[in-house]
Amino acid sequence: MGVEEKAMDNQEYNSIVSFIWGIADDCLRDVYVRGKYRDVILPMTVIRRLDVMLEETKPAVLEMKKQLDAAKIDNQWPALCNAAGQAFCNASPFLLKDLTSRGKKQTLEADFKAYLDGFSPNVQEILDKFKFRDQIRTMVDADILGSVIDKFTSADINLSPNPVYKDAEKKIVKLPGLDNHGMGTIFEELIRRFNEENNEEAGEHWTPRDVVELMADLAFYPVEDQIKDATYSCYDGACGTGGMLTVAQSRLMTLAARRGKNVSIHLFGQEINPETYAICKADMLLKGDGEEAEHIFYGSTLSLDGNPSRQFDFMLSNPPYGKSWKTDADKMGGKSEILDTRFNAYLADGEELKMIPRTSDGQLLFLLNNVSKMKTDTELGSRIIEVHNGSSLFTGDAGSGESNARRYLIERDLVEAIIALPDNMFYNTGIGTYIWVLSNKKEDRRKGKIQLIDATNMKSPLRKNMGNKNCEFTPEIRKEIVRIFLDMEESDVSMIFDNSEFGYWNVTVERPLRLRVFPERPIPDDAFKKQAELETVRDAVANVPAGTPLDDWDAFAKTTKLKKTQLKKIRPYITETDPDAKEVEGEPDPDLRDTENIPFNYEGGIDSFIEKEVKPYAPDAYVDESKTKIGYEISFTKYFYKPVELRDMKDILASLAELEKESDGVMDEITEGLK
Repeated sequence: MGVEEKAMDNQEYNSIVSFIWGIADDCLRDVYVRGKYRDVILPMTVIRRLDVMLEETKPAVLEMKKQLDAAKIDNQWPALCNAAGQAFCNASPFLLKDLTSRGKKQTLEADFKAYLDGFSPNVQEILDKFKFRDQIRTMVDADILGSVIDKFTSADINLSPNPVYKDAEKKIVKLPGLDNHGMGTIFEELIRRFNEENNEEAGEHWTPRDVVELMADLAFYPVEDQIKDATYSCYDGACGTGGMLTVAQSRLMTLAARRGKNVSIHLFGQEINPETYAICKADMLLKGDGEEAEHIFYGSTLSLDGNPSRQFDFMLSNPPYGKSWKTDADKMGGKSEILDTRFNAYLADGEELKMIPRTSDGQLLFLLNNVSKMKTDTELGSRIIEVHNGSSLFTGDAGSGESNARRYLIERDLVEAIIALPDNMFYNTGIGTYIWVLSNKKEDRRKGKIQLIDATNMKSPLRKNMGNKNCEFTPEIRKEIVRIFLDMEESDVSMIFDNSEFGYWNVTVERPLRLRVFPERPIPDDAFKKQAELETVRDAVANVPAGTPLDDWDAFAKTTKLKKTQLKKIRPYITETDPDAKEVEGEPDPDLRDTENIPFNYEGGIDSFIEKEVKPYAPDAYVDESKTKIGYEISFTKYFYKPVELRDMKDILASLAELEKESDGVMDEITEGLK
């Protein structure tokens, strides 16, 4: 019976989605281009759902407003929302269905605006971010506003939580009621369809459901047995339409119920795109999460963090990658002046670790933002699951912001695993992507280690591409990836390394400067501003005593008794580097300078590397220790690359012989035809 009910539910959801989708085709086709249907349909869906949820308590709200007006009370919204029994309300004299009888354009437009103005401030913000009022004039001019309202209030569709009966006395249901979860499902399906229509933008706002499901699995399954009767928090600093938050909420509630635990979860997010922010807040309201809607902040997480002092149990995110954050950097005082403690740290020895990446790509800043919000005083700590492209793994030399960020994460032992996903998993990009799994309360077997999982070939093809997306994770594939992670399996697709495997020293290898002197070469007139000084220098060089070693710059300089500044000016004119000359004391040869990346795991460290790998070819080489930097990078190719096995020469020759026979046969047919 349960299965039949679920099927009925899905059928009902699909019929409602199709009905709403049909409104766009019926009413908007000749007025809006297809990509702009969402500008009307999404806000109208929100408005209609809110409207039906307020219908029963409308008289009570209007009565309360009357009393508040008589008492001359200014801030009426708390009392009105209380009368409405919701986190929102509408204080206008209208319900949406009251507007269907207003035939004149002018009357309808004025009343519809008055109706919208009657919503509480939390709904006003959603309408403003949707820029929905900008659409009213377009619809009025095209004479479609009335028909859009008629369609949304049609008796053929029920967005109310209460059922519509064929026979009220006998309780025979015509259209079942739609609970908050069901409304959220319908709204997300509409968003999905619109994103598919505009797939060039979809990846910016929408992470595919199968990827989100895997991320939720990785967040909760590893700590499933630690979930208690408690309240948890989940955060997404680039929340888009809120899909990750709601999937995470659903996953945690399911796991808790399975283990007989009574949990609640508070959702927090931040979004910079106004429309997706509006969709996220609306989705929260439609699901009945009035409080959660207040936890969604508008603006840039980087330059205007909406949760500067909060910490969270779980954090899931798909931050923008390959996207400039220069505007944020400017707001924060300029890239070199950013002092935000989220992006600057201090090592144990007091050394400052600047983790500011290049302004062309700020994705690592979102990961650092999450790390700054990890709980340290709870048994569970915090878990972070975040999607990045390959840049976060290897972009940036030792000492760069990107490398320092990796150093910070790895040396603090926060990284549990990194999972390489198949190409073409996202809607607007075909490039490789990776899921980072972080925890500040690693289980003992994971301490000091990082697991790399190559899931690039673990995919199921889609029957029809969705933008760039041509494959997906089935539930079975997700389950297998999670199993590999939980078992810490070592195999062809899963390897486990010590943290030190990814670190290296970037050392500057110097060779001494060796100069041969040619005192007979002319010193140009413009070498010195003062003529007298020029003559003094020329005389000193010309009168160097016979026998002065000209393969030793230090001896030559001492003999001339010239000042250091004078010697510096004439050296380019009267010297050449010569490998057989003596070393210039304390000076390296910049032309012979080189750098080496020496892995932390190189036996014997830097000294051993120089002795074995450098000195056999350059015996006078030495390391300038003041320039040594520490770097970290992670290369999946290094560990998982499998070279293509070359064919045996006998097979190749046999194939060539076969082709030669076939070509002879073709030539015979051609010449026969000519005859």
